[in-house]
Amino acid sequence: MIIIGLMSGTSVDGIDAAIVNIEGQGLDLKVDLLVGQTFPYSPSLREEIFQVCAGKPLSMEELSKLDNAIASEFAQAVTSIIPDDLKVDLIGSHGQTVYHQPPQKNQLGYTLQLGRGDLISYLTGINTVSNFRVADIALGGQGAPLVSKIDVCLYRHPHHHRCLQNIGGIGNATYLPSSHTPQWQEKIMGWDTGPGNVLIDLAVQELTNNQQKFDFNGEWSRQGKPCQVLVKKWLNQEFFKQKPPKSTGRELFSPHYLQQCLKDAQTYNLSSADCLATLTELTVASIADSYHRFLPSPPHEVVLAGGGSRNSYLKERLQAHLPHSHLLNSDDLGISSEFKEAIAFAILAYWHINNFPGNLPQVTGAKKEVILGQHYLSSR
Repeated sequence: MIIIGLMSGTSVDGIDAAIVNIEGQGLDLKVDLLVGQTFPYSPSLREEIFQVCAGKPLSMEELSKLDNAIASEFAQAVTSIIPDDLKVDLIGSHGQTVYHQPPQKNQLGYTLQLGRGDLISYLTGINTVSNFRVADIALGGQGAPLVSKIDVCLYRHPHHHRCLQNIGGIGNATYLPSSHTPQWQEKIMGWDTGPGNVLIDLAVQELTNNQQKFDFNGEWSRQGKPCQVLVKKWLNQEFFKQKPPKSTGRELFSPHYLQQCLKDAQTYNLSSADCLATLTELTVASIADSYHRFLPSPPHEVVLAGGGSRNSYLKERLQAHLPHSHLLNSDDLGISSEFKEAIAFAILAYWHINNFPGNLPQVTGAKKEVILGQHYLSSR
């Protein structure tokens, strides 16, 4: 099948669209990326999404308009990326997360991704699968991370223990023991590691009065010196100690959270560059700390994807924290690090059509495996 995967993450950078050719069954798939492109949100829509993620209250009318506006931009990304000579069979759309609440004691979690699948299907004339997380949450799961089963499909190795580390707005990891390890599939783990780029991006925007959106290649952070005392203090936050399954989002690592970090930085008289270096250090230290806490041994390889994989300073600091692991980018293994998550939702849509469960219960905490997503047939 030719499938378009659509993804917009917690960084709200824009809509990643990937046209993928998928063949095979279950975990034995051949996946080829044909075209990948990122479509920025209109500035006004991006700002509105940020405000809602930060807790801005909406009326039902405002919520419906935002839902439709996001779906319309997702649909526009689809029509813009398809070559004239290509027939697309299916769309797999993650949508835009605006709220994520992990399950609490004796209480189900809740997650909300805007960008209606039914409207995308209508506007594009292509059958669409969306709303992937809710089935896992209904079974007591975190609804995240959902990429872990895709990681098993694409990255398992007969001899190497691997961690697949995505560094988007939030970081998430999948641990894959070598496939020659006895009962290796039972030992797979996955969890959200904490902030990826979200706090760094928010700090850059604040420090430049929104003139810059992110720290390109970590060039600003590299000019500073991380305050290790602060990083150690921040790592005492309860989320980092919590055992998997676990997930998080902008609800925790929020503008309010950043303000407390900046207040702490003032106590130590940190410069802007020092502050960014320290926030970058929190990202890499939280990743490495979670490996030390939760894995049986350091992974042989750490495979990076997401925007953080293109930040050379962040990668250097992560390597310093993981001296016994070989760091490489997903691109080195033939899978686009930039469009990995868009590819993942194309695969989840393919699995939905083929009635193959898309979650890993030991990763999300769900009671059992389940088919993910809701399927909308085009009416055109």
